Amino acid sequence: MSSTDINMDNMGAEHNNIVLESELESLYQVSQVLSRSLDFRETLTEVLSRLSDTAKLRYGMICLQDDSSGELLVTALHENPAPFNTVRYKPGEGVVGAIMSSGKPLVVRRISDEDRFLDRLGVYDPELPFVGVPILIGDETAGVLAAQPLGSISLLKLHERFLQMVGNLIGQSVRLAKKVEDEQLALKDERDSLRRKVRGEHGFSNLVGHTPSMRMIFDQVRQVAKWNTTVLVRGESGTGKELVANAIHYNSPRSNGPFIKLNCAALPDTLLETELFGHEKGAFTGAVNQRKGRFEQAHGGTIFLDEIGEITPTFQAKLLRVLQEGEFERVGGVKTQVVDVRVVAATNKDLESEVQEGSFREDLYYRLNVMPIQMPPLRDRKEDINDLSRFLVSKIAKSQGRELSIDDGAVRLLMHHDWPGNVRELENCLERAAVMSGEGAIDENAINLSGLKPILDQSYSQVNGNSKIDIDDPDLDERERVIAALEQAGWVQAKAARLLGMTPRQIGYRIQTLNIKVRQM
Repeated sequence: MSSTDINMDNMGAEHNNIVLESELESLYQVSQVLSRSLDFRETLTEVLSRLSDTAKLRYGMICLQDDSSGELLVTALHENPAPFNTVRYKPGEGVVGAIMSSGKPLVVRRISDEDRFLDRLGVYDPELPFVGVPILIGDETAGVLAAQPLGSISLLKLHERFLQMVGNLIGQSVRLAKKVEDEQLALKDERDSLRRKVRGEHGFSNLVGHTPSMRMIFDQVRQVAKWNTTVLVRGESGTGKELVANAIHYNSPRSNGPFIKLNCAALPDTLLETELFGHEKGAFTGAVNQRKGRFEQAHGGTIFLDEIGEITPTFQAKLLRVLQEGEFERVGGVKTQVVDVRVVAATNKDLESEVQEGSFREDLYYRLNVMPIQMPPLRDRKEDINDLSRFLVSKIAKSQGRELSIDDGAVRLLMHHDWPGNVRELENCLERAAVMSGEGAIDENAINLSGLKPILDQSYSQVNGNSKIDIDDPDLDERERVIAALEQAGWVQAKAARLLGMTPRQIGYRIQTLNIKVRQM
């Protein structure tokens, strides 16, 4: 071998070493790019840019398989100013489709000599070589990586091996990206399912009643839910003020936002300020971290302030500012926080009297009382006890995981109670009765065993044959009207028939078809 040949071999080896070093550097940079938390398409475009700059692999392209159609979609492209989002290849179609179908690399010394080359992108140099490799995820081909190397044709094998290594790195990134995407879709589906469940649990279906007072409340809630108006829900304890707040939020445009609740009567002023407005680190002993308050947590959603009438005049002034301006400072902080929050408040107090006595600020009262909703006590809507009882029994049955039922005798006994604790007391009574009914049938005995005190509303007792329930009330359905007539008649069917303008045979038929259990007097 001559010295010239030796020198040529040395120069070739040196050139190969330079190529290897540049490809190693390129491989290192590619691995760094793929490890970043960037947009996946931007990440792949950056990979192609690094291959061009450090490894002299021009006109890089990455195609990934579309799971729905099975076609290859151009996902990333380097040195192509034209849009490429619509370019796609079927398996086996063109050079790219052939690599996808075979799962093997393809090396072409000059791309213009390849009959299968379609040149749909119109960016490739027809005189340069072409190297394409499959992007593998395990044994499955997920896409194709291709580029045109510069330099000697003798280095094509090195370029092929190098692109295979890059393709393997991209395959792992694709696998992780798909896994993250699947998890995000699963979380989104779970979130949407939970939102639907919450809306179902806290929507209008939980507001039970057909009396005029309840129908008016339904109309008010439907109307006010559309807007960001401040709502003040008023009524005795246990009438369902929180249910109204739930229905307002979950049927409003803010339903996808947070719904934050706070009982104002449960905390003193100092803790209440921290709970509502948050605090800065070091604001007081024990404040080791910054903490967001309920108003910040409710940003973009709704905050429910229960028992608003219990807050002191000192704190009322602080609350007034955030209600009017949507601004406040955290405890120990000087930076003004701005929030977008809808306020729903509730109270069982007579705020008008509180204002006159000076214990409740008049300006705060008018700021809260923009849209008042008055919840009626249960004693004023006893016609709803039948529907309420059956709804609550169904709810209790679900929580106990068994079948429960309540008969008409039990409902009649419930309708004769005064219910000072309103719907909450009724629910507690029914839950105790359910516990006492081993077979799941709640009857009069189960109600009596529940400890219900016989506080009878005198207007329901038989006084001169009259009852508080008006059998001519158009809001009563047929079953309720027949039961009301039987109550007035002391459960004498012939007398009840006369009250209803029926014959004894007709009322007997109604009792049978309406499944009314006759009470023995």
